[in-house]
Amino acid sequence: MKSTPLLRTVALSLLASAALAHATTVTGTVTNKTTSQPAAGDTVVLVDVQSGMAEVAKAVTDAHGRYALKEPGTSPYLVRATHQGATYFIAAPSDGAQGDISVFDVAAKVPGVYTEADVIEVETVNGQLRVTERYFVHNTSTPPRAQWSQHTFSIVLPEEAVVAGVEAQRPTGLPTSLKLDPDGPKGHYSFNFPIQPDDGDKSTLFELNYALPYTSGKFTFKPQESLATQNIGVLLPMSMTFTAGAGSVFQPLKQDPGIQTFVAKNLIPGKALEFTVSGSGSIPREAQATPPGPQSGNSAPDAGATGNQPGGGIGAPINTPDPFTKYKWWVATLLVLVLAGVAAFVLRKPQPNGAQPAPLQPNAFGPGIAHSAAPATGNAALLNALKEELFALESEKIAGTLSLEEYATLKSALETVLKRALHRSAQ
Repeated sequence: MKSTPLLRTVALSLLASAALAHATTVTGTVTNKTTSQPAAGDTVVLVDVQSGMAEVAKAVTDAHGRYALKEPGTSPYLVRATHQGATYFIAAPSDGAQGDISVFDVAAKVPGVYTEADVIEVETVNGQLRVTERYFVHNTSTPPRAQWSQHTFSIVLPEEAVVAGVEAQRPTGLPTSLKLDPDGPKGHYSFNFPIQPDDGDKSTLFELNYALPYTSGKFTFKPQESLATQNIGVLLPMSMTFTAGAGSVFQPLKQDPGIQTFVAKNLIPGKALEFTVSGSGSIPREAQATPPGPQSGNSAPDAGATGNQPGGGIGAPINTPDPFTKYKWWVATLLVLVLAGVAAFVLRKPQPNGAQPAPLQPNAFGPGIAHSAAPATGNAALLNALKEELFALESEKIAGTLSLEEYATLKSALETVLKRALHRSAQ
């Protein structure tokens, strides 16, 4: 999911307004959820979002897991805790709220980590294949531990692939831009990103976009899974042709008149799988902008969501209708919810006779960057969500997926609309 200038604009405007609170110290407790004990001796850092994620204050948790960080100014901040090498973020709380953080013990391999779905979208653009691939990875370890190492999650792409963008998302949080690390032969990569334990029905997402040469009008994919994988789904336009390779079993799913869907089930690491696509066409953009309706076999939606979220488990048999709808639509649905909520906030006007406007609902804009002690409500929830969006903007710049020119343009637009938003709030 790409960030939008509108959301970033409102982010900076609200953050500047919130700066008037003059919070000076962030305090909280870091808890090790693996042991259910305070996390003593962990490093906690205050990060300045608007200064290229610079570290502006640092502390070490005491025997009770407590920390205190002094804010040097009124910039929007994040709090980052590091436990056994893995990092966890929350938006720095305001109004004296506690910045509690949950962390987990780590291991290079954790039982209970598996891929629920590897979803591959294929279309043609300017004589090339454009591929978006998403991995929905669960961690059901007991006691809960994070799988993390320098090569946490390994993938294999076609050798010809030119990667255009890479993101990862924790069970709670917004997508963060990353760089793939080469990991062996050509086309082999890995993510240096912790796979945290699931948070309810929310799992970890890895997403990447890449292009492939397509001069012959045909390309053969040979997916290789590094984890046990329940489902591999291939989505492509109706105008293209899908052919399963020898020994590969795919089932067609008739769920969308504009998109073909083929699914293979129960893949084990190293199992041979192959399919070929040919022809040309684009996945309908107007279809992708439509939020999903209720689907059989999916768990109930989270607060603030109108569609099904990833990681809920495909409970229905593979030949029942729409088991992959949640994977196709979740990004578009989340984006629509965020923009709708932001618009509602900006357009609210003071109530007559001094009445206070109704507070926004908790978690209306999705979860925070990491686990927190309690969900924020009202303006605090919006503030936290917008801080996370600003963090996403900075992470794109640092990861090199956003040019300096684009970054400067967005910052300029943010500052312009900031003045208008502050003027409106003062009326």
